[in-house]
Amino acid sequence: GPTCVLGIDLGTTSVKAALVTGTERGLALAQSCSRETQAHSDSLGDAPQGMEQDVQKIIRALNECLAALPQQQLQQVTHIGVSGQMHGVVFWKSDQGCRWSEGGTGAAFEPDRVSHLVTWQDGRCSPAFLSSLPLPRSHVSLATGFGCATIFWYLNNSPDFLKAYDAAGTIQDYVVAMLCGLKKPLMSVQNAASWGYFNCRNKSWNTDILKKSGFPVHLLPEVGDPGSIAGRTTCAWHGIPKGAKVGIALGDFQCSVYSCLTERTDAVLNISTSAQLTISMPLGFQPPEAPDPSSAVTYFPYFNGDYLAVAASLNGGNVLAAFVGMVAQWAQELGLQVEESAIYPRIIQAALAQKHSKLSVQPTMFGERHLPELLASVSSIGASELSLGHVTRALCRGLVENLCSMLPVQHLQDTGVRRVLGSGSALARNEVLRQEVERILPFPVVYGKDVDAAVGAAMVM
Repeated sequence: GPTCVLGIDLGTTSVKAALVTGTERGLALAQSCSRETQAHSDSLGDAPQGMEQDVQKIIRALNECLAALPQQQLQQVTHIGVSGQMHGVVFWKSDQGCRWSEGGTGAAFEPDRVSHLVTWQDGRCSPAFLSSLPLPRSHVSLATGFGCATIFWYLNNSPDFLKAYDAAGTIQDYVVAMLCGLKKPLMSVQNAASWGYFNCRNKSWNTDILKKSGFPVHLLPEVGDPGSIAGRTTCAWHGIPKGAKVGIALGDFQCSVYSCLTERTDAVLNISTSAQLTISMPLGFQPPEAPDPSSAVTYFPYFNGDYLAVAASLNGGNVLAAFVGMVAQWAQELGLQVEESAIYPRIIQAALAQKHSKLSVQPTMFGERHLPELLASVSSIGASELSLGHVTRALCRGLVENLCSMLPVQHLQDTGVRRVLGSGSALARNEVLRQEVERILPFPVVYGKDVDAAVGAAMVM
């Protein structure tokens, strides 16, 4: 097996690189490094609901991560696994997608003829626009932020934009294509399913449907199985030997689950920027031919032909962050200067002092994919329940209840779930959230399982 594997995860807010080595007891994390990308872009022009990131800044953070890892260990890397944020799309000009240069720690690349990354959080495709598109032949409902929907949006609103590029993929597909010098990007079934208009049963794009609508099908990547090799490094990247094997890019969600899920009777609860509750489907399960648009559960392609049933909520730590931002703004409007970083621990302390709250918070500020028009609300407001502690407690409970409304506890019990593995940054730093998880879910909850997409990407290799 490989002596040393580099795992990379290109996330929504940060990039992580992890060196994993083989030991007598199995794989072990040797070193890791993460950097915030600070890549959010405000220059959206025609797309006020858009959410874009600067690819230059993402790759800069990736280069900083690798430069911080020990050179001696990087020189022993034989395999590279790459995961990243699903659904999003970045465009580039093949053969001109990056520039390679020599640095202190070996060769590195910088983006060249590359667009911004339109992320999974993008909101430019309104429900009316989505309903005007042809119906996909796929088990996944189309939503705003999905790669194919975004390409349709450009086709309708800014067709000249697309003419500048001849390749497209997720941000992780872009990195793999640059490392291996691929003429045409290669995409895993996991990422293809996340774009829409992809049939997982026959592993092919809905090219006939797309062509009839004038969709630029030449932009669609080739598709391969997760866990397969996409190619080999064309340069000694940051000291990693030329010719190291690079895996086909994977979904960050599947890699996060892969890093911790050992038993089919485990459920995984992840609350970070967004939130997911996940269970393994039985062996041999095949998703339905067509999606149920009203269903809150999506079936994600996993590994070896398996599927995960996922309640993927758009509302998680981002809602808590919005709440903290609101408190900071109110304080500022009252003439007080309070840093957001100081507010978060205070609201948690206040909520820990309030064991119960009759307040009811529906925390769906960002809607849900199956109910895009659903916004947040607060009810059962009593005069004695207006403290910061009461509101924070109710908000944390609402986040967990929202997930359980999508994938009910009864369904978890029916499928044989015996315990829940809790993960994610919001869950790790918020004791109130953990208390509400344990109050609502009737299973033992295990925290501290290192759910790590970078490590998962390395483990797959």
